[in-house]
Amino acid sequence: MDLLHFLPFLSTAITFFFAATVLNRYRIGRRPHSLMWGIGLSLYSLGTLAEAYLALRWSPTLLRLWYLCGAMLTAAWLGQGTVFLLIRKPGVATAIALGLGVVSLVALIAVFMAPVNGAQFQPGLPISTQYKDLLGRPGLMILLTILLNIYGTLTLVGGAAYSAYLFWRKHVLANRMFGNILIAAGALLPASAGTLISLGLGDWLYVSELLGATIMFVGFWLATQPQPMDRPARAAARA
Repeated sequence: MDLLHFLPFLSTAITFFFAATVLNRYRIGRRPHSLMWGIGLSLYSLGTLAEAYLALRWSPTLLRLWYLCGAMLTAAWLGQGTVFLLIRKPGVATAIALGLGVVSLVALIAVFMAPVNGAQFQPGLPISTQYKDLLGRPGLMILLTILLNIYGTLTLVGGAAYSAYLFWRKHVLANRMFGNILIAAGALLPASAGTLISLGLGDWLYVSELLGATIMFVGFWLATQPQPMDRPARAAARA
C-alpha cells in the first residue's frame, strides 16, 4: 500500500479520536450540540474506514456504509450540531433533530435495499471513482442524498454566516464564529471530490478528507472554548 492509500486509515484514526472526545464532552456537559457533532464525526469516521477497506478489497456492506455515511448523513448531522449551538428557542432544534432522525432511518433502509453489482469492482481504485457502477441508486435514494446534502450545507455554511453576523452586531462569540467557519470548511472539503474525480485526481480525495478532519478538529476546539464572562463563574464553581 502506498502512502496516499494509507491516508484514509489515518483520517479514520483521527476522526474516531475526535468523535470520542466530542462525545465525552457531551457526557460531561450534556450539551446537545456536542452529541450531534459526535454523531456526525462518528459517521465521518465510519465512512473513511469503509473507504479505506474498499481501496483494498470488495465488501457490499461497506460499500453501502460508505455511501450512507459519506455521501448522505455526515454533513447533515454536523450541521444539526450547529443548529443546536445557535438556535436558543426551546424545542425547535430538538424537533428538527427528530425529523432528521426519521429521514436518516429512511435513508438507511433505502441504501441497504439498493441493488449492488460487485462484478465490476476494481481493487486499488478509489471507491469514489467507481461506486456508480457498483451501487444502484433508485430515485428515492438520489432524492434523499440531495436533500440531506442541501440541509447539511445550509446549516454548516448558514451557521458560520450567522455566527459571523452575531459577532459583527454584538461583538461577542468570536470563537464560535471562527470555529463554525472551520467546521463548515472541514466538513465540506471532501465535497471537492467531484472536481478532483473529473480531473482524474480521485486519489486526492484521501488528502481532502484528512485535511477536513484536521480543520474540523480545530474548529470544534475554537467553537467550544468558554466565553470570557463564563470563566469567573466556572472558577467560582470549582472553588
